[in-house]
Amino acid sequence: MRLINTRTYQLEEFHDEHQVKYAILSHRREDQEVLFKDMATGVDQDHIRNKTGWYKIQKTCEHAEKDGLHYAWVDTCCIDKSSSAELQEAINSMFRWYAKAEVCYAYLSDVSRPVRWFPKIFGLASRMAQDLVNSQWFKRGWTLQELLAPTQVIFFDAD
Repeated sequence: MRLINTRTYQLEEFHDEHQVKYAILSHRREDQEVLFKDMATGVDQDHIRNKTGWYKIQKTCEHAEKDGLHYAWVDTCCIDKSSSAELQEAINSMFRWYAKAEVCYAYLSDVSRPVRWFPKIFGLASRMAQDLVNSQWFKRGWTLQELLAPTQVIFFDAD
């Protein structure tokens, strides 16, 4: 299992996921994801940090650090998808990896936090619930296992 060091953003290899505590990200794949090959070339390069997918990695690492965790797993950049054997192993191990994670951060990029001020407060709860229910995150094939496997799931909106 390959994890991101939340301080250095470097990938590190672990042969037993029980030997390390980590956060895991559940998200939708979108345009400009940071891939394994990007991370392998070094995250200090502008073309990586300018990708829209970098935001998810950065925020995952920041939240993991706040939660006292020094490692994080994000499928887009921790799996070398050019290796069919590694990809198959990752698919077979995914439920276990989510279950072993200390926390799962579910990033719903298509749900925005409403403006919070008193005159609008009564209409916000229903709109927010509707946005949550309509999120594309719930329409993915992996959502059920990513909800069931972890002991703790924390939801984050686009903001």
